Amino acid sequence: MLVLTRKKGQSVMIGHDIEVSLIDIQGDQVRLGIRAPKSIAVHRKEIYEEIIRENQLATISSAAGIELLKIRRRENGTEDVDRKSQE
Repeated sequence: MLVLTRKKGQSVMIGHDIEVSLIDIQGDQVRLGIRAPKSIAVHRKEIYEEIIRENQLATISSAAGIELLKIRRRENGTEDVDRKSQE
């Protein structure tokens, strides 16, 4: 991890197109400004981690849903009909 010291109003560049500026310091809180292309998502870490968890749950739910659908099709005898129509 790179650790830098910055004063209020100073910035750090990440690559050519991301700028992180130190906007304000109040007690133990620091306000940062981030300038980045719209194609780059910028989130607080706790929000980012929540997005990852939600995506993982959606993937698990989708996989479980697909398996449930396969089971139901087998039970209903419609699995072979679907395969024949795809050939």
